[in-house]
Amino acid sequence: MKQRQLFWAFFRVGMLGYGGGPASIPLIHKEAVDTYKWMNDDEFSDILAIGNTLPGPIATKLAGYIGYHVGGGIGMLNALFATVMPTIFLMIIFLTTLSSFRDQPWVQGMTNAVVPVVGVMMAVLTWQFFKKSKDGLGLGGSLSLVVVSIAIIVVLDLHPALVIVALLLFALTRKEQGQSATPKGGKT
Repeated sequence: MKQRQLFWAFFRVGMLGYGGGPASIPLIHKEAVDTYKWMNDDEFSDILAIGNTLPGPIATKLAGYIGYHVGGGIGMLNALFATVMPTIFLMIIFLTTLSSFRDQPWVQGMTNAVVPVVGVMMAVLTWQFFKKSKDGLGLGGSLSLVVVSIAIIVVLDLHPALVIVALLLFALTRKEQGQSATPKGGKT
């Protein structure tokens, strides 16, 4: 049953994720967190952050991890296949048929109409992540982190993966310091 759910969840993502990996992220979130409840928002945020630091398409990295998390090795292969199969199939069909229509206004209009929808989907996911970080860091901490991250990425022109890695390392060292601290009134 889980293998079938994995297949259909990632097949839908592969079919509807028009615009590439970033457009698929909100769809994967909807399937993995909201529909099937394979993980919570925190877990999804963690794998998204780690997945963004690794090379390759984000949709396949998320599919591979979630598939393995839910159904082991077979689940990973199942989710990966379901994610890439629609793209391969549709590319073959579209490239053979749409190449003759590519200069038509309706094809260009269809492509242009999808861009704002993908932008809204990304904005909604960003807002959800911001609300979640506000719960953990507070409004001031979250806003500060957003401003500093934007400044580092835009002004210093650093790759976002470097910012994510730096934040992950900071969080890991901060947790280790918190865990090694002696509780009040406790013995060392």
